[in-house]
Amino acid sequence: MALDFGLLALGVLALYFGAEWLVRGAAGLARAFGVSPLVVGLTIVSYGTSAPELAVSVVAAQGGKPDIALGNVVGSNIANIALILGITALIAPPQVEGRLIRRELPILMLSALALPVTLLSGSIERYEGILLTFAAVAFTLLTFRWARVAAVGPAQSSRDDVPWSRRGGLLLLSILGLAVLLIGGNVFVKGAVGLATAFGMSEKTVGLTVVAVGTSLPELAASLVAALRGHSELAVGNVVGSNIFNVLLILGVTSTISPIPGSLAAGRFDLSVMIGLTAVSVFVMRRQRVITRWEGAVLTGIYVTFLAVLALN
Repeated sequence: MALDFGLLALGVLALYFGAEWLVRGAAGLARAFGVSPLVVGLTIVSYGTSAPELAVSVVAAQGGKPDIALGNVVGSNIANIALILGITALIAPPQVEGRLIRRELPILMLSALALPVTLLSGSIERYEGILLTFAAVAFTLLTFRWARVAAVGPAQSSRDDVPWSRRGGLLLLSILGLAVLLIGGNVFVKGAVGLATAFGMSEKTVGLTVVAVGTSLPELAASLVAALRGHSELAVGNVVGSNIFNVLLILGVTSTISPIPGSLAAGRFDLSVMIGLTAVSVFVMRRQRVITRWEGAVLTGIYVTFLAVLALN
């Protein structure tokens, strides 16, 4: 058991630092080549902070642990909204941009509803994974298009200010981050499965709780730092983008590599919580431009209750 805890802790560290290095390197490359900071935030950062979920889900599915892969995505989406957005609102109520309300929120709701639809057949087949991955690519391309339309004035580019040696270092940092993420995902899954056996927990419960929170650490860290520095509105975009990519990209890529067997009936409670929280967050953000502290307290309380219900079952 001590070894499993050690693997779990090592996996969390590797996932966190791997994501940090990947995001830092990719964002630096984007700035070096003159890509808009808005595009970096909506695409590279969201991809980067969702990378731990992708690494864990792919490793789990290939290792014959589909319940962890599916539970990881559902649990991460629940944690992103209830835990991360809730704590962020408690620290500094975040502003919600109008563009996010008009564009990303409908896509967020549709992505949440896509998951139970794919499970109607009893599993997420390879062709469904391809469709989800295509949707993730389409969303990314739309984000670039929206960013170009929203751009005002001359483009701000630091392309000429960054030497090629620095760009090479950023590329190596990105590759190193990706490698550490993959290693961390493998180590984390081994530790989680070991603990599940030791405590008699189902793999799905481990995926919904321990694995989900562990792979949400990059989002949590980024959101807390943003809130503490007075930029809590960045946390909203981080959560919304990550939840969209969790379903479309992570489940899409994972099920394309290895179809994920699952049961809509068995996961009815978890999916209901995820869809319900998504609907609540969309309603709150569309109703007003600020997520208040009391709403943050309610979201955090919902997550604590969710964990308690899982522990009792």
